[in-house]
Amino acid sequence: MIYESFFKSQLDGLRQEGRYRVFTDIERRRGEFPLATRHGSDGRGQVTVWCSNDYLGMGQFPPVLAAMHQALDECGAGAGGTRNISGTNHYHVLLEAELADLHGKESALLFTSGYVSNWAALGTLASRIPNCAVLSDAANHASMIEGIRHSRAEKIIFKHNDPEDLNRKLALLPPDRPKLVAFESVYSMDGDIAPIAEICDVAEAHGAMTYLDEVHAVGLYGPRGGGISEREGVADRLTVIEGTLGKAFGVLGGYIAASEALCDFVRSFSSGFIFTTALPPAVAAGAMTSIRHLKTSSVERARQRDRVAKVRRGLDAAGIPHLDNPSHIVPVMVGDPVQCKQISDTLLDEFGVYVQPINYPTVERGTERLRITPSPIHSDADIAHLIASLETIWARIGLRRAA
Repeated sequence: MIYESFFKSQLDGLRQEGRYRVFTDIERRRGEFPLATRHGSDGRGQVTVWCSNDYLGMGQFPPVLAAMHQALDECGAGAGGTRNISGTNHYHVLLEAELADLHGKESALLFTSGYVSNWAALGTLASRIPNCAVLSDAANHASMIEGIRHSRAEKIIFKHNDPEDLNRKLALLPPDRPKLVAFESVYSMDGDIAPIAEICDVAEAHGAMTYLDEVHAVGLYGPRGGGISEREGVADRLTVIEGTLGKAFGVLGGYIAASEALCDFVRSFSSGFIFTTALPPAVAAGAMTSIRHLKTSSVERARQRDRVAKVRRGLDAAGIPHLDNPSHIVPVMVGDPVQCKQISDTLLDEFGVYVQPINYPTVERGTERLRITPSPIHSDADIAHLIASLETIWARIGLRRAA
């Protein structure tokens, strides 16, 4: 059929460019993170995972698992429907209260993923506020971009992490026009951090709302894991804080935290909330336990910072180029899609090191990379093996070394 030929030709194009994505079939092993079992045509093998967004290993934390087992025994598997039709479980109510408290907001609203929470919340706010203009950071995540696009509101892109450019763009709009500034705290590919206070200064001067995506920061930063906005004492200045339960909290789901009226507004008008099945109660129970633990424990965050620093020192000593940033994300720069995939495959096949290649369109062409995310559970031996493996491959291929 002509359609099948089209599908295959498009996929062949991705392969030729080195951008075809291959899923690695792994099986996480309870209590043994970051180890996993790899399944393949040549059988099973052990790998060490270096690219997980389960940043603190909370997806393996025994109290989280115990809470999920308890909720599963109490409530069964699924929520039973949408939140409006039989799907609001008491665990959802408790979790939303926990999230509102985490960010110092009046209310919070759960979604099935961080992607959906961005798409639904931004799409609803920007579409239903009359004549709203959205100022979007140039490096915003695809979920934010899609939410803004779905709203059909006017979108104005400002330079990445540039409050001055944001100020110039806002100054061109009528003072009384509704405006929403959307940006992230930690950007997941370069690992850089937004100047949140300065962006809030500009937004407030122009009467604009602020929408901050803290997906790659919640659980990891701030004395209670409230993200960069908590660490810098500016959470109260943000109109909306959006986050995920699927990264540092180790489970699944997304949310927004804001005023009671704003959350109720999104709850009442967002199709992405109204017409989707609610999170299973066991997932909500696990997330709640993870959040409560990280509100009081800094052990995991301190250990992770130590691991990140040790990986960076090892890369520097080996001359492996990586982006210098103030976050937990360590991008090892390759700059070629074919070589990036080759390095990833060799790490996995020869050295049992699992790091996915990051190619266009996730990052710009010419900036292809391996995105390494050290966890508090990676050992000194794990780090030494990772660095030695990269050094061997760099020498074999003859790649450029860092100064």
